[in-house]
Amino acid sequence: MPTPALAGGASSPVRSGWAVGGVPFVQARGSGPYAFDAEGRRYVDYVMAYGPLLFGHGHPAFTTGLDELASRGAVTGSTHPDELVLAERIRGHLPAMQRLRFTTTGSEAVQGAIRVARAYTGRDAVLKFGGNYHGHFDLALQDAGASAHTDRPQQSGIPASITRDLAVARYNDVADVDAQLAKLGDRLAVICVEPIVGNMGLVQPEPGFLAGLRERADERGALLLFDEVITWLRLGLGGAQARVGVVPDLVTVGKILGGGFPIAAFGGRADVMSVLAPDGPCFTGGTHAGNPFAVAMGLRVLDWLESHPEAYARMNAHASELAAGIRAIFARRNLPFAVTQLESIVDFKFRAGPPNRNYDDARAADKALYARYYHAMRGRAVLLPPSQNEVMFLSTEHDAVDVAETLAAIDATFAELDLRM
Repeated sequence: MPTPALAGGASSPVRSGWAVGGVPFVQARGSGPYAFDAEGRRYVDYVMAYGPLLFGHGHPAFTTGLDELASRGAVTGSTHPDELVLAERIRGHLPAMQRLRFTTTGSEAVQGAIRVARAYTGRDAVLKFGGNYHGHFDLALQDAGASAHTDRPQQSGIPASITRDLAVARYNDVADVDAQLAKLGDRLAVICVEPIVGNMGLVQPEPGFLAGLRERADERGALLLFDEVITWLRLGLGGAQARVGVVPDLVTVGKILGGGFPIAAFGGRADVMSVLAPDGPCFTGGTHAGNPFAVAMGLRVLDWLESHPEAYARMNAHASELAAGIRAIFARRNLPFAVTQLESIVDFKFRAGPPNRNYDDARAADKALYARYYHAMRGRAVLLPPSQNEVMFLSTEHDAVDVAETLAAIDATFAELDLRM
């Protein structure tokens, strides 16, 4: 077989399936909650493009009338009316984003927000958390979650000069935060965190943790950045910040906003964002930032969610049913794995004990066992993410029949694995 022209056989490493081995899944098409391979076999899909497909594949609200959108022009090179409208509507749901700027990807959004934080504070250092994934730019990748696995940055092409301005703390551990802050001294510009984590499994903040970050940022004259690229819209129109009761200075959003099309944004306090050109000296921009087609899709997404508030309760009900069913299977088989669920996200790890609370817990899970589980489930027509760091995402299109089919597959798979613990 000839060597593929596509480097590594995939445009993003996790898609290659290297973490689970075997032949990578190649998806020919999708429909609703289902993925289809090249042979036409149907799979119940819990990858959902790693989160953005809140509405499943090919939802009619986001696949009809696209010719009319495209006919207005692919890109303008100028600000356009929809861009102004979408910014106002985002601010209406996320008041912390008093001013915002569009980007194409979540990586760009976080990179832009960190640049703004440095420009505003006049400092260089960033504190982030092990297992939190903020994109693929240099500063974000050390000890990142998802499938980055860049714990040796210089071997990953990340300069040592970058890591000198970075500290990585343990999530849910304010004592470790204090230890890392002591090393940074007065150089701290921003604390960057996923307020609810979806990249080392589903990990929720313990009481007082995020408030402690807010307090420490304020004490040092630094900023607090919430990365809500996964959580905004997945957890409701108010995102994670509406749940945790802590107001950040900067916010990044993306993924779901475009209904599958590429769009993201960063924003925050008006005085902080005023450092951006043309008002200030800090430059961010891009030809496709605020792309007219993607912005139009963002407006459709908000239209649909605002007019269908019942969709969140329905997704939560199906996800709760799936989580309860998995717990029942584990109890019947006397397996010590914890199942977590929040809205349309379900997760468990092959590690005995309580749910993950930090990246150390995530890395202690049995990767080889997950690989066996992944392939056995795929053989039963259930598509899971090919990495144990990821989670199961449901959509508006998953229903009780899909949940029942999935639970039957899980039960049969655990019978096949015949675990003894």
